[in-house]
Amino acid sequence: MVKILVAGFKGRMGHTTVEMVLDHPDFELVGVYDPRSTEKNLNEISEFSKLNVPAYHQLSNIDTQKVEVWIDFTSPKAVFENVKFALEHHISPVVGTTGLKDEQVAQLQQIAKKNQVGGLIAPNFGISAVLLMQFAKQAAKYLPDVEIIEMHHDNKLDAPSGTALNTAKMIAEVRSEHYQGNPNETELLPGARGANYQGMRIHSVRLPGYVAHEQVLFGGPGEALTIRQDSFDRSSFMSGVAVAVSKISKQHELLVGLENLL
Repeated sequence: MVKILVAGFKGRMGHTTVEMVLDHPDFELVGVYDPRSTEKNLNEISEFSKLNVPAYHQLSNIDTQKVEVWIDFTSPKAVFENVKFALEHHISPVVGTTGLKDEQVAQLQQIAKKNQVGGLIAPNFGISAVLLMQFAKQAAKYLPDVEIIEMHHDNKLDAPSGTALNTAKMIAEVRSEHYQGNPNETELLPGARGANYQGMRIHSVRLPGYVAHEQVLFGGPGEALTIRQDSFDRSSFMSGVAVAVSKISKQHELLVGLENLL
């Protein structure tokens, strides 16, 4: 049984993760964490009334000796300190929270290497999203003019999404940086052309009713290609989270991208 703590259990993704861990025959939920919580035990929430799982709202109070894997669905402001805490206590982090800067990831990877702790930061745990990124990277070798549109619910805190940014980074590995569009174009409204990542434009949509969706648009002389991925329910991410939790103990470094474990 893998002993798991879920960080961010008060959020929608965290709540879905708690349910997944409880339903999995090889996982044991040994704690939950959220600074917003007032509960001392998960059984104070009616749907979990039959459980006995400690709920923490301060990192310093967590019984780290009982935790093997830290699943993080918190916030961009909190994730760095959370993952650093886990690694320093020899707990393997499985991170779905986006918003980490490249230099923060590099620092966390150094801590993981020093402590020989395996971990994973995944921009997206959906299998279809991982495939989209892989397909987009392949397509960019032949169609280097590309724009990305990502669409999420209106409560998402960061833009662009971690998935869109990681898609752009993967494409950049096989595509030389260059300007796209008319070099004399003018934005009549600032930001109309979207964010610029090495010449690629990324557009972020935030609307109620959406969950997580992405389109990668490629254009070439006389042709176009669109690759689209849709996550209609947060449960779609749980198979990827379960795979990561099951395999992460065999790693001794902090990986970026679920594809490294598939």
